[in-house]
Amino acid sequence: MCTLLIAYQVHDAVPLVIAANRDEFYKRPTQRLAFWDDHPDLLAGRDLEQGGTWLGVSRHGRFAALTNFRDPAAVLEQAPSRGLLVRDYLAHHQSHDAFVQRLCAEGARYSGFNLIFGRLDALFYFSNQQAGGVEPLTPGYHGLSNHLLNAPWPKLRKGMDGLRRWQPGQQGQVLFDLLADSETFPDALLPRTGVPMAWERLLSSLYIESPVYGSRVGSLLTWEKNGRLTLEERSYGNGDGPHEPRRFELAVSLANM
Repeated sequence: MCTLLIAYQVHDAVPLVIAANRDEFYKRPTQRLAFWDDHPDLLAGRDLEQGGTWLGVSRHGRFAALTNFRDPAAVLEQAPSRGLLVRDYLAHHQSHDAFVQRLCAEGARYSGFNLIFGRLDALFYFSNQQAGGVEPLTPGYHGLSNHLLNAPWPKLRKGMDGLRRWQPGQQGQVLFDLLADSETFPDALLPRTGVPMAWERLLSSLYIESPVYGSRVGSLLTWEKNGRLTLEERSYGNGDGPHEPRRFELAVSLANM
């Protein structure tokens, strides 16, 4: 997952709205959004190479999403898969407090990453690329890509502006159209993350497309105050061909979280 646009506790009726793109090499095998056979309460896509995931929810009311931190120096050889952190949190292998302790104790073992996780009433942010540990996600609009939370990247600014214009009652297609925006930005506005400038340009858009790497799926999550959670996935057709949209609705009680 490489772009997350988040509206948290902004709309009374829909306290959580997340529009997200997953960017990945097309050749990496992937399972579409579904409940997992080996973890029946976990709803997510699946990375078939390492067994983890990039974004998902559980019937118990947990949410988690991960982005990689783009810095060649933050890539560690023989590091465990970052997507397994999302899987483990959603599969309820550990209590929330035990998972937080794990992040703080073991986060440095992984290549650079950011993680948003928690429940409808309490979301948290962690990056192993900054000091300070786990911090609560504050109410408001947030953007996360391949740097720290709310980095002033042009595509995040554009994405967050689009999310601010969306209101409950509008079609989700408005946000999927936003995720499909392929506008790139002038070099002077781009970050310098340690990759060649040609890649900075390519990766500067919300929707990315190249011969080998790009945006594979877009996701839209809405979590209403009454506990109704909707998660929809749209395939862009890159890597494994176009697919029909997938949409799941869950009734999640805060008492079960």
